[in-house]
Amino acid sequence: MLGVRLLVFVVLCVVLMVVDARFDALKTVRSQMGLVLTPFYWVADMPVRIWRGATAQIATSNSLMAENERLKAEALLMQRRLQKLATLTEQNVRLRELLNSSALVDDRVLVAELIGLDPNPFTHRILIDKGEKDGVFMGQPVLDASGLMGQVVEVLPYAARVLLLTDVTHSIPVQVNRNGLRAIAVGTGNPDYLELRHVAETADIKAGDLLVSSGLGQRFPSGYPVAQVTEVVHGSGQPFAIVRAVPTAMLNRSRYLMLVFSDSRTPEERAAAAAEAQADADQKAAAEGAAASQAPGESGSAAEGAQPAAGAAPAAPAQEAGQ
Repeated sequence: MLGVRLLVFVVLCVVLMVVDARFDALKTVRSQMGLVLTPFYWVADMPVRIWRGATAQIATSNSLMAENERLKAEALLMQRRLQKLATLTEQNVRLRELLNSSALVDDRVLVAELIGLDPNPFTHRILIDKGEKDGVFMGQPVLDASGLMGQVVEVLPYAARVLLLTDVTHSIPVQVNRNGLRAIAVGTGNPDYLELRHVAETADIKAGDLLVSSGLGQRFPSGYPVAQVTEVVHGSGQPFAIVRAVPTAMLNRSRYLMLVFSDSRTPEERAAAAAEAQADADQKAAAEGAAASQAPGESGSAAEGAQPAAGAAPAAPAQEAGQ
């Protein structure tokens, strides 16, 4: 029975295929059957489509995450380069200002860079990268592109410590650039201002006056900007006025400094150096005198050696004449 049914169905399938291939009678039936079977096709294909969509979504998500991380890294690198570029630009500006300022300085200068700060909050000291090997000496004036900053108080082989103007232990003789009035500017421990001591109540000084180094004390060369007066307080019945001034140098911001090489020796050092130079001159003069005393004997010997030659010279003509 089953074999007969199978044979019938096989024959029917063959007939339907031949009729479908040779004639168009089953075209409408095939279309209707396709319309009915479409949902089944869609349902059968759904797992494959879901798998492909999930795989694509995961791949896209991973790709986007990787690209996002890469872009973040590139953005961070670009920000670092931008910051470095901004830093280099600022350094270039400072160096140009420093070079322009050094062109106005008559003394020989050496450019140094700040490499450290004193951690003690009650002292205003900095560390620079030039030392004894570079010719730095104690008491050497230090300035930036805007004015005096302080002086060298400790010299190391390859570094030096600088005491800033605003330190409470520092003082510098100054004068008002407008009228030459002299005063002493002392540090207050505050990096924002200095104070002038012992300024008479009737002194001709006012806000806006520029204070420059006077050169007194033979420590700082004269004519360098120190500070600008911002406040003058005249107290009734007080013999001295209270004068505050803001340093012209950028004490908290300058990174590149200048070391001024000028004759900052004390009178005693200058006298000792002069005495040493005089002793050297005396020694040199004595050596030249000894050499001069030996010279006549040598010239006499040379003259004696020359006399026979002079006497022998006329004899030759006489002998020739006798012949």
